[in-house]
This record gives sequence, C-alpha cells and structure tokens, in this order.
Amino acid sequence: MRPLTFLGLLSLALLAGCRGHAPAAATAEPTMTLRVATFNTSLYDENHGGLIERLDQGDDDARKIAATLQAVRPDVVLLNEFDFDAAGRAADLFQSRYLGVAQDGGEPIHYPHRYFAEVNTGVPSGLDLNGDGRIGGEGRQHGDDAWGYGLHPGQYGMLVLSMHPIDAAAVRSFRLLRWSAMPGALAPKFPDTGKPFYPPELWRQVRLSSKSHWDLPIDTPLGRLHLLAAHPTPPVFDGPERRNAARNHDEIRLWAEYLTPGDKPWLCDDAGRCGGLAEGERFVIVGDYNADPADGASLPGTIQQLLEHPRVLRFATPRSEGAVESAEKVGAGNVGQKSSPAHDTASFGPRNGNYRVDYVLPSVGLQVRDGGVFWPREGERGFGWLQATDHRLVWVDLESPR
Repeated sequence: MRPLTFLGLLSLALLAGCRGHAPAAATAEPTMTLRVATFNTSLYDENHGGLIERLDQGDDDARKIAATLQAVRPDVVLLNEFDFDAAGRAADLFQSRYLGVAQDGGEPIHYPHRYFAEVNTGVPSGLDLNGDGRIGGEGRQHGDDAWGYGLHPGQYGMLVLSMHPIDAAAVRSFRLLRWSAMPGALAPKFPDTGKPFYPPELWRQVRLSSKSHWDLPIDTPLGRLHLLAAHPTPPVFDGPERRNAARNHDEIRLWAEYLTPGDKPWLCDDAGRCGGLAEGERFVIVGDYNADPADGASLPGTIQQLLEHPRVLRFATPRSEGAVESAEKVGAGNVGQKSSPAHDTASFGPRNGNYRVDYVLPSVGLQVRDGGVFWPREGERGFGWLQATDHRLVWVDLESPR
C-alpha cells in the first residue's frame, strides 16, 4: 500500500474526526474511517518544567510538529517523548498555541479529549540499578538509577489526543508491573560468567515498563477501540549484559501476553486488576517500539511478537518515498540493511541509519483502508518540518469490515 500524496492528505482531512469518502455508487452508504497515528515528537527538555517554558515562550520545533499534525489530521494520535507534568500545562499550551493556530499554511485542529499520566522515566528508584556502586546522582547517573532512564520525572512522557471520548474510568496502566513477575522474563546476565546483572533483591523490584503501558478504551464511530500505547526503551546504551535489549524485548512481549488468551494472574495493572484483553475486543497498538523487524540492535524476533501475533491484522506496511530518498543520502548507516527503506520511520543519522521503529497495528476485526508515513521528499511541502524530530508520523485509516 502506498501513502496518499501530501495534497491528498490535505484534501481528505476533515476536522470532525471521522471521514466520509465518496461512495462507489449514488445509493451506497459513505464509508466512515478513523485515522489513528503515532508520532515521536521529541518535545522533551533536560530540565524539569523546561518544555512548559519553551512552549510558553514560543518553540519552533513545536510549530513544526503541530504543522505535521494539522496536515495529516489524525482522529487519534499518541505523542511519544512529550514531557509529562501533572497539571497538563504543556498539553494545554501545545493545544492552544500550536495546534490551535494555523502553522505554515495549515488549518488549526482541536482535540477535545486527551490522556496523560505518570511515567517511570526520571523517577528515582532509590536503588543502584546500573551497578556502579552508587545510588542516584546528577545527569546520567540519576537517569541510570531511575525506574526508566530520564534526567527528571516525566521526561520522555506520553500524550494521547483524541477526537472521540476516552473512557478514563476503564483505562488500564502497567507502569508499576515488576519485570520479574513475567514468566520466563529475560533477566539480563553477564555473558562471560552467566551471573545475573541484577542481584536478587534488586531484580524483585525492577519495573518492566521504561515509561508506561496504557490500555485506553476510546468510543469511536467504529465502536469501542482499545488504544494500546507504549514506548519501550532503546535496546542500546548498556553493556555486555544487554539489559536494555532484554527489557525492550519484554516490554514488547507485555502486549503480546496481554493479547494472548489464558489465565495470567501475574499480569496485574496499577489498580490491581489482573488478566489480559478479553477475546473479541478490538484494539490498535501504537508507539515508538525501538525495534526494527530485521535491522538494528534489538534482539531477534522482538517486534515479531506483535507483527505475527494472531490477533494483529496483516496489512500492507505503511511507507513513504521520502524514506527511500533519505536512505540513499544517509549512505553508510543503511548499507547492508535487510528491511525495505520505504518502511522506515526514523532517521538516526549517517552513522546509525534509518529504521522502522514506530508502529500502528490494528487488530483483526478492523479493516485498513489506507496508511502511510509522513516523510516528504526534499523540495516537497513539509520537508522542513522533519527537522523537529528524528522520527516520522505513522498513520493508518481504519474502517469496519463490510
């Protein structure tokens, strides 16, 4: 499936959220579609409250992010790496001063519903999680001993924006779930000795989710959909024990377990409710999962836990021509890669290359009408917006099967 052109995106976009496409015949009912997207925005700051200050003063990167959202106009979108603050001040500013204001020739867009909550990043654990003999400290030392890497609580948070109501009372969060609770968890070990990286007293306390895992029930024109949102840790920035690669694998496995039938008394959310998603419920998995199907540093088979899950719909991978052009220019970083460059969703520079790490994966029981990656080619409108983040927005148009 090839993406719509940029002008096609603009012509199809409607502020109301769901879209009525032209019927095949005069007597046919219009098909209602729901556009679901994920976008790692890189709207984070190294200082606590720094994002609020930037958005308040005026931030060029935030304008570019808003311009992208105004162009693609998703009905539901997960924003990864959007710093959390309990009062929602950053979300307020982004809506009112960026999304709510025309950016670079676009049209304002307003999301009446949103969801944000605490994440593990930057939250002190009080434990020596990096094994350096010290607890906490400043800068990276603080981040390495936090429940999830971050320089301050809430850095690299998540924000969901929706045109349709989110059932907040039914939301499930797995921020506090212990990694060791997962049967067969990939507890990291030193490869030369086989000794566990985490001593037993620490291993029993380490949290699985580096940010959080959310199940957000959203009432859409297609019926209730569960938005399964997460942002697993990158599988790098560790040592020979590969603790981050193992955590990345098991963070992704959490959703696979959540979707697999069976009794799971260990799979308990932060409110104490245990078990996975009931059979027959429809869902969309969204987020930056930091795992490419064939390239990069993730453990073999990591993202396949979702791509090949029997409850996940098989459909044509979202793509862009801009990613193909970028791969040719990046050069060395993409040499020898196995995945199609057209499917890439992030660019990590000439040294590291481009990868497919951002996903919108609907469930069986839904039908994909269209999809793509917002990655204009050089010279096309919107190309300059790509400078705001190293990731690209991924979108899929959904409809109920006829």
